[in-house]
Amino acid sequence: MPEEAALHQEPPVAGYPVSVTVNGKPRSLLVDGAARLLGVLRDELGLTGAKAGCAVGVCGACTVLVDGAPTSSCLTFAAQVDGAEVVTVEGLAAHPGLRALQEDFLAEGGFQCGYCTSGQLVTAASLVLSGELFGLSDADIRERMLGNLCRCGAYYGIVRAIEKAREAG
Repeated sequence: MPEEAALHQEPPVAGYPVSVTVNGKPRSLLVDGAARLLGVLRDELGLTGAKAGCAVGVCGACTVLVDGAPTSSCLTFAAQVDGAEVVTVEGLAAHPGLRALQEDFLAEGGFQCGYCTSGQLVTAASLVLSGELFGLSDADIRERMLGNLCRCGAYYGIVRAIEKAREAG
């Protein structure tokens, strides 16, 4: 009967173990080798702030922070973030210094339809959290935000909001 016992065994688990901190919470995941970070965040962890846009890393709608750096989660394999700290737009609320930035986006009309807003906020937050924002000129701010597209044309409000955060310093 060993053949019968073999028929009832669980199949081996396929995937890569990933230990990652997401928005301050340690997570242990088993991910498919082809799984992108965006899909894992949205489908497995229920964090839907990062959006699927272009799927080639040029629109910025999927931007998250990986160890403090803005990262296109649509291009990043989930297995690549093993041992990393990932912050999504949902995690920005945990950083008290970023509340003003979020309020500035609202006050300055830094969004319209809202689809790109999470990526815009995450990229701007990286400038605040790194301290880089406070040494940037207006032109530098616009350059740092080039990786985030806005089809509605809210660029002026987005840049004004970031400049306002810089001035509040």
